Formats: sequence, structure tokens, C-alpha cells
Amino acid sequence: MGVIAGIREKDRSLTKRLAGSASPGLHRALSAVEEAAQATKLWCGAAAATAWKGGGCGRKAAAAGLAAVAVAQLVPNGACKQLAGRPRPPRSGFRTTRSRTDPIPLPFLPFGHTAAALAFTTVVAPTWPLAGVLCAVPAAMVAVERVQSGAHYPSDVAGGAAIGLASAWLIRHVPHLVLRRWL
Repeated sequence: MGVIAGIREKDRSLTKRLAGSASPGLHRALSAVEEAAQATKLWCGAAAATAWKGGGCGRKAAAAGLAAVAVAQLVPNGACKQLAGRPRPPRSGFRTTRSRTDPIPLPFLPFGHTAAALAFTTVVAPTWPLAGVLCAVPAAMVAVERVQSGAHYPSDVAGGAAIGLASAWLIRHVPHLVLRRWL
């Protein structure tokens, strides 16, 4: 078995194990957080609260967080979906509170929710650690929900996490690198 086939088999196995494994209460909590994260509403709300409560530090964290979310959304929704074709996990065996429709057979690589969650949280944390800690819980819940609900495979979520971390790194470091080169 090749490396890719092994990863796919582990993905399927872990996804089946997690499918519907959460208690109904935990499942509802995960679903509520994921619903709030749709279209980056959760991260925009977190940015507004951070800017409002955090003074200058909070405004800086909020601006960086929204910039990281924008970069994190451009990569999976722009380039990656055009380059990769991947179906969602099969519907059977998953507890869900809403009907999930499989996408039209277009190229699909699902991880935008996790990318945005990790990008926002990772870029906010160094600027305002308390906000970063508070955002870490819903970010983790979004990532877990994507697998537990059957929306994505674990490797998709891991890919989203990597893109989110890279987006945060870019937002925190590229301005300094550019300025250093020009000054």
C-alpha cells in the first residue's frame, strides 16, 4: 500500500470512528460553533469584540486576525479547490443536525473553516494572548466538528490547519520582511 493510499485508509477509519461518537449535547455544541463560523461570522465577531475590549492592542490583533482570515480563505477557496478533486466522506453513519448536501461534482478540497479558525487564533494570540486563548476553544471545536459531523476527513482538517498557520505567519512576518528590504 502506497503512502497516499495509507493516508486515505487512515482518514476513512478515523472518520468512521468519530462519526456520531459525540454525545448529543456535545454534538449540538459543536454544531452551534460551526454554524457561527459559517462565512467567517464567528471570526468577524471575535475581531469586533477584540477591537472593542482590547484598546490599541485589541484593534491591532483584530486587524491582523481579519487579514489572516482573508488570506486563509483565499487559498482554499481560490487555488486549492481548483487544483484538487476530493469527495466528502460518505453520509452513512454520521449524526447531523442539518442536511448536508454533497457539492456539485466540481474540484473540492474542504478546509476553509479550519483554515480561518487557525489563522485568526494564531495571529491574534501573540498580540493579545487572552483573546488568543479565548479563540482557541471555538477554533478547536470547529476543527473537531468538521470531522465528527462527516463534513471532512481528518487530513482535510489538517490541511486547513496548515494553511491557517501559514496565513498567520505571512500576516505577522511579511510586512517586516518587506519593510526591512526597502529600508
